[in-house]
Amino acid sequence: MTKPESPNPQSPAKPVTFPALDPDRCWRAVEDRDGAFDGQFFFGVLTTGIFCRPSCSARRPLRKNVRFFSDVAAATEAGLRACKRCHPLDVGKESAEVETIRALCAFIRAGADSGDPMTLEVLSRESGLEVPVLRRQFKRVTGQTPRQFVEMCRFEILRDGLRRGDGVTDAIYAAGFNSASRVYDQSDRRLGMPPSQFRAGGRGAEISYALTDSSLGRLMVAATDRGLCFVALGDDDGALIEELHGDFPRATIRPSAGDSALLNESFRQLTAHLDGSLPHLDLPLDVRATAFQAQVWRYLQSIPFGETRTYTDVARALGRPKAARAVGTACGSNPVSLAIPCHRVLRSSGSLAGYRWGLERKKTLIENERRALKA
Repeated sequence: MTKPESPNPQSPAKPVTFPALDPDRCWRAVEDRDGAFDGQFFFGVLTTGIFCRPSCSARRPLRKNVRFFSDVAAATEAGLRACKRCHPLDVGKESAEVETIRALCAFIRAGADSGDPMTLEVLSRESGLEVPVLRRQFKRVTGQTPRQFVEMCRFEILRDGLRRGDGVTDAIYAAGFNSASRVYDQSDRRLGMPPSQFRAGGRGAEISYALTDSSLGRLMVAATDRGLCFVALGDDDGALIEELHGDFPRATIRPSAGDSALLNESFRQLTAHLDGSLPHLDLPLDVRATAFQAQVWRYLQSIPFGETRTYTDVARALGRPKAARAVGTACGSNPVSLAIPCHRVLRSSGSLAGYRWGLERKKTLIENERRALKA
């Protein structure tokens, strides 16, 4: 039996039992703002009289002022009020919504290659949600419409088949597509190149590249005729060129003659962006991604200039609160950093995590953006 201190001396709190809670583990979750624990417990701050979910983004309180509660009833019985920032009273509702959409995503993945139509009506029957509610909740949890998610899953299956060396036509129909023309219409955006070229590891793709000095060292950009496919920072031109060849082992790669309008415009925007004078980039991209990578990268592009998120924040926003490590992997595999700002994602503790081009560059990028906002 534990008796929490009262946040209000005039209204002593009743004794409250907190079964099965490990205070040390709970505190680590609060320190990390770990959304995976939302709904498993709540923490109250005695000095403010507020209780929150573990992922609350408010400034962390002192440990001595914190008590842990197994449910909302225990927190309110202790005389605490719900936080207006993280809305702990909504946790149960959100958890049910996320679980419903997560189950629906699993249903889509399991049947994506069947060729059967994944219409809104089919998904509505499977989930038990009315179509308007389904659309709204699916977009809120996954960041995509149901149709976009179905196509992402099918292109992921197609990508795996092509990598195994399956014939292009066989791979297309094995992925659940009923029309090859639809695949070719979207192959530039989804695969970064036509299916036959993707199957050959980029064979036949022509990539030009250029290097220049920037405030953070040597800046390298490379592009196909569809858009940027590689952006890198480093100190050694040879190492950067070798890395480009490693990403596209079968493509034809050559230095630019200096007459590429896309590369020249990329240099102009990226160098200004590095200095913090151009918040928003507007450059065409030609990148290949799995369905999950595409979700993560799309979310990264939505993080406002000068702001940061944690890996757990991103995972929660995608409806996969336990996928923080997978989010980190997706950030690390981003081939066009800066254009897709993976530097804006930090550890749950707020410290810098690994960055492909070095932690000092990541730190400088974040500082430059914050400085530009204050200017």
